[in-house]
Amino acid sequence: MEKRNFHLRIAKPEDAEEILKVYAPYVEKTAITFEYEVPSVEEFRGRIENTLQHYPYLVAEDETGILGYAYAGRFQTRAAYDWAVETSIYIRMDQKRRGLGRILYDALEEGLKEQGILNVNACIACTDQEDEHLTNDSIYFHKHLGYRLVGKFYQCGYKFHRWYDMVWMEQMIGEHKENQEPIRLFPEIYINFLHWLSKSV
Repeated sequence: MEKRNFHLRIAKPEDAEEILKVYAPYVEKTAITFEYEVPSVEEFRGRIENTLQHYPYLVAEDETGILGYAYAGRFQTRAAYDWAVETSIYIRMDQKRRGLGRILYDALEEGLKEQGILNVNACIACTDQEDEHLTNDSIYFHKHLGYRLVGKFYQCGYKFHRWYDMVWMEQMIGEHKENQEPIRLFPEIYINFLHWLSKSV
């Protein structure tokens, strides 16, 4: 990877408009997300605010603006799932293959470990026939990071007049114990994580 000339930071609700500019092309041009309509800035701001109440939401940034972002969300709502999350990552279209994805994910997982999260899961659109809207690059990316395939759903997403598959991939980032400590919400570890982030990047 080229010399790092960007930095990571925790997202803020007021970043919504710029982060949405990264996300919008994925909605409009790809099947990487199964969302059909680009959310409004207000709705997207609400998503960021809600995430930060529970989990890390990170952006990579340089002098040109936000280059990509990654965050975690609830895997399932039942209490027994508290130690598992679903991760998401989007890189600005002109910034792919710089290694940003790995750096964002590594930092995201550091925050999740601090919270006591054990399982990170990724829901990934995939296809047997790659086209202009979807490749399987995300699967290869997650495999490279140590994720393993745990399940596949066939022809479950319809977009651009085509049916796409979806897989779940998973990685363990903590120790599973008989007497597991409860997780901590992101605001509880915010200062420690901010300190780690400032020293690591």
